[in-house]
Amino acid sequence: MTSSNPSVFLLMVSGQIEGAHFPEYDDLYCKYCFVYGHDWAPTSVSEVQISHPVVLSLEPQHTSHTALGLEEGISQITSKGRDSSQSLVWNFPLDITFKSTNPFGWPQIVVSVYGPDTFGNDVVRGYGAVHIPFTPGKHSRTVPMFVPESTSRLQKFTSWLMGRRPEYTDPKVVAQGEGREVTRVRSQGFVTLQFNIVTKDMKKLGYDTTSGEQAPATRLAGTEQPYGS
Repeated sequence: MTSSNPSVFLLMVSGQIEGAHFPEYDDLYCKYCFVYGHDWAPTSVSEVQISHPVVLSLEPQHTSHTALGLEEGISQITSKGRDSSQSLVWNFPLDITFKSTNPFGWPQIVVSVYGPDTFGNDVVRGYGAVHIPFTPGKHSRTVPMFVPESTSRLQKFTSWLMGRRPEYTDPKVVAQGEGREVTRVRSQGFVTLQFNIVTKDMKKLGYDTTSGEQAPATRLAGTEQPYGS
């Protein structure tokens, strides 16, 4: 029997990192991770009683255990196609379920792209982040990417010669604001993501994520993404 007074709501995310466009680079791979607030936690669908048929379709079939989904992952290396678009295609799957008591700290996905430099060293080609879409349904996001820059020409030449480009020790800093104002960055490339979003019990807890013309007071205000979508 499903509880009429839930204490948490669910956010179910599936989809894929479709590909990227980096005109100057080839043979790239990507990593991803999720960043979310203290009130959020990854969970399994079976931990909460669910009666909605759409949600039930997300339950894995023919399995003897319950997966929580993946909070981070790394894709295969892909090369540009021979067509005129020169796109990089990964089609790398995403699948995770979150539970929370309030929308503050709504999850973001951080994507990092890596590839070889002139000397064959693995260097970062771009960082980007975007909030998980708020409304149920299918969504597409194009994320502009950027890389940290050296503070001087000498440091830039030294890092190029030694194959040690500036990069973040923790990519999750991309989804946070602290310290970003003192970081010099340069834009390059785009990554395209596709999301399928299902939510449960948000309306019962007083949150409306529908895309109506008028935004009620309980809409998820103040959670706009900082990096565009």
